This record gives sequence, C-alpha cells and structure tokens, in this order.
Amino acid sequence: MAKPKAPVTRSSGNVFEDLRVTEPGEVLAKSELAALIGRALQARRLTQSSAGKLLGIDQPKVSELIRGRLTRFSTERLMTFLTRLGRDVEIVVHEPRAARATLRGRIHVRAARSRRASNLAALEANT
Repeated sequence: MAKPKAPVTRSSGNVFEDLRVTEPGEVLAKSELAALIGRALQARRLTQSSAGKLLGIDQPKVSELIRGRLTRFSTERLMTFLTRLGRDVEIVVHEPRAARATLRGRIHVRAARSRRASNLAALEANT
C-alpha cells in the first residue's frame, strides 16, 4: 500500500519569509553577509582569536558570527567586517522592475567574484 504524499508548499525564495520572520529580507541579507565573512576567514585560515583582532571584536563574538547568531550584529557592522577582510562592499539602489512593483522593496546580497580573485583561486588550485 502506497503512503500518502505529504503536502508540498512552494518556497518564496527566502526561507525567513517562509518562516514568517519579522523583516525577512534583512535577516536573509545578514545571513548572506555572515556567510561571506565566514568564507573570507576560512580562506585566510584565521583562528577565531586572530579573526577577532582583525575584525575588532572578541573571540566569543567571532564564534557567534560564524555560527549564524546574528542578533548582535547590524548589517552595517557586517559590511564593515567584510571591508576589514579586504572585500569591497557596494550598495546599489534601483527602481523595481514593473512586473515586481510592490509597496515594499527587497534587500539582496550578491557576492561578485572578480577576475583577479578567479585567477588567484586557479593559481592556488594548481600549486
């Protein structure tokens, strides 16, 4: 006898919106920024203590950041951490596309990989 299939709900594309978190766009942006910080720390092979010195925070806060506990960190502070890690942060504000025009805009974080970074990664992979 076949089991009945569980109902499936299509995602909005933002898990925080699906979970009905307050300000889901901001929470998603903060989590994406934190993930970029984590990748930058990992690429540099920094300990949490040395990462804390570089970022200007103590080791327990680095641990919170890496574990996604972001309530103590503003979006602005996360962007500052990225600049301290040598990343450029660009903020772009534009009009919504006509098909998506709503009363509220959205926040979106996108990591762009430069040609220089791509070339460096390729060189590191070959050594």
